[in-house]
Amino acid sequence: MPQASRDIQRRIKSVKNTKKITKAMELVSAAKMRKAVSRVLSSRSYSDLVWDTVLHLVKKIDTNKHPFFIEPKKVKKVAVVLISTNRGLCGSFNATLVNKVIKSIEIHHPERVETSVITCGTKGRDEARRHNISLVADFHKEDITASSEDIRPISHMITKDFLAKKYDKVFVAYTDFMSSIKQVPHVKQLLPIVPEIDERLGHIKHGKDKVEKISVDSFAEFIFEPDTRQVLDAFLPRLVEVQIYQSVLESEASEHSARMFAMRNATDAAGDMIDDLTLAYNQARQAGITGEIAEIAAGSAALE
Repeated sequence: MPQASRDIQRRIKSVKNTKKITKAMELVSAAKMRKAVSRVLSSRSYSDLVWDTVLHLVKKIDTNKHPFFIEPKKVKKVAVVLISTNRGLCGSFNATLVNKVIKSIEIHHPERVETSVITCGTKGRDEARRHNISLVADFHKEDITASSEDIRPISHMITKDFLAKKYDKVFVAYTDFMSSIKQVPHVKQLLPIVPEIDERLGHIKHGKDKVEKISVDSFAEFIFEPDTRQVLDAFLPRLVEVQIYQSVLESEASEHSARMFAMRNATDAAGDMIDDLTLAYNQARQAGITGEIAEIAAGSAALE
């Protein structure tokens, strides 16, 4: 019985140390989340509004004037830019995103013959390999994405490959930050630019869950100087870059939120385990005391 009590004491000590670690990680994630949310909200309005403007532009001009607007008759090759995390301990964050990508592509493009994945984040790369998805490129992801220049190589790669007709469609997959307790995996079509497929058409999200309607009908016409093709050649690649950059910011805010709550749940679970182990220790200690008293009573009775 004393051996059992010592074993329980060692387990209690170990769980207490684990609880300190998870609590510290929760506080660190909370601090990072506040900074990430501030950055994502500061750029979200611009990113969504410029995307809405281009989607409205598609309806006003001849889409044959630029290859970014031409939708293929048959979709056989699809590319997905998968934005994940570099670290774990954030629950099912990355697994849920990869499953969302697989289901979305299978539903909307069952006739495809090839799906290529371009990853940004080591965990997404590992998940893609685990699902035997074709991995064509893996870009290094910074812990904090300072500017759009950090993701410019990804943008250049997908625009160049799309113009070379290496892919029929290009998507970006990321986790959309809705609030600190709600993050939603999202697959968005980047190329070609077609208004019907974007589920957030005509909306900009402000704050956490509030959504404000944008009147896209207020745009009557567009005037291009010097000409349409030169303006679109300069503007559309930049648009794709901004959308990927915003997706990375959304993913970072979602990551820190998910990790904060995962560590909070781990801390709570450690506290519950400590309570259970303390009860078991007290019971074992009481049983040992009772046994010793019984032995003393039995010895005293034998001497009489």
